[in-house]
Amino acid sequence: MFMSYEEYMRQVVQPMRDELVNGGFKELRTSEEVEQFMEQVEGTTFVVVNSVCGCAAGLARPAAIQAVQMSEKKPNHLVTVFAGQDREATAKMREYFVGIEPSSPSMALLKGKEVVHFIPRHDIEANSLENIMQNIMQAFRKYC
Repeated sequence: MFMSYEEYMRQVVQPMRDELVNGGFKELRTSEEVEQFMEQVEGTTFVVVNSVCGCAAGLARPAAIQAVQMSEKKPNHLVTVFAGQDREATAKMREYFVGIEPSSPSMALLKGKEVVHFIPRHDIEANSLENIMQNIMQAFRKYC
């Protein structure tokens, strides 16, 4: 018997989800969870739009986790949505990224519901882990 595509993908991406969750990020998996979180949020929120691509695995997730661990100033909230897996949650979160083209992986720092710093895929995949971490930590210093 063959495993269904959906079950296969759940198993394949679970370690990618776990990496951020184990790094302190709250996973928002439905549009309702995103909306509920965003309607009640106060302070600063660091959002990682997760992805299955190599730049998410080798750069985005490690940079996000290490930047949070190493930074003296930290956002009040750490959340993640998974592009391509939790489509409705990702679409709902992107509604709060006003004027910003969809990009995955990507990272956003919000103050309240306003994006104050955004790191799109092209600033991740063509960069070093250290430069991405510095970008994140600089935003934390400025806005948190």
